Amino acid sequence: MGNQIDDTAETAEAVTARDVRALGPLAALAGVWEGARGNDLAPSDDRGTEENHFRERITFAPMDPVQNHEQTLHGLRYSTTVWRLGEDKPFHEELGYWLWDPEARTVMRCFTVPRGVACLAGGVVAEGAKEFELVAEAGSPTFGVLSNPFLEREFKTVRYELKVTIHDSASFSYEEDTQLRMPGRAEVFHHRDRNTLKRVG
Repeated sequence: MGNQIDDTAETAEAVTARDVRALGPLAALAGVWEGARGNDLAPSDDRGTEENHFRERITFAPMDPVQNHEQTLHGLRYSTTVWRLGEDKPFHEELGYWLWDPEARTVMRCFTVPRGVACLAGGVVAEGAKEFELVAEAGSPTFGVLSNPFLEREFKTVRYELKVTIHDSASFSYEEDTQLRMPGRAEVFHHRDRNTLKRVG
């Protein structure tokens, strides 16, 4: 019967919606985001603190589920580019994945930075959470941080903390605290970044 419609066939939109829902607390992040009110507190060359204001673009793209034997991970492939206000050349980039383990109720963020740094941060998160925190510790065999030899010697990351707040379907914000141990400084330096982003796609 050439005119019959197969009611069991899923549209591409339905498949996409189903896949995004499988992302749990990460579902709201799928898309393209921009924010121009970022604030960065970083160590300066004179061993003080410098403040940078920046704009940022983040893309979160849903990916197929990953099977680690009995573990299933749902995730977003992401990239971040950051520019100081008034400048055309980026001063920071990231590539990586945000992952959701529904059985363990765990969110993970694994990413690399082209300064010779790799990080895997994680935390237990409720499935419908609109706010959550992830942590990585230097030396941890699970959620940890690795740096190239220069950074390990001069700017050793001892702890990384991230707080994400999803305000609504069109806005989210984050606060990062990258804790650094540096020669000549008795206290750990808190390299802080924060921004609020709006959905643009």
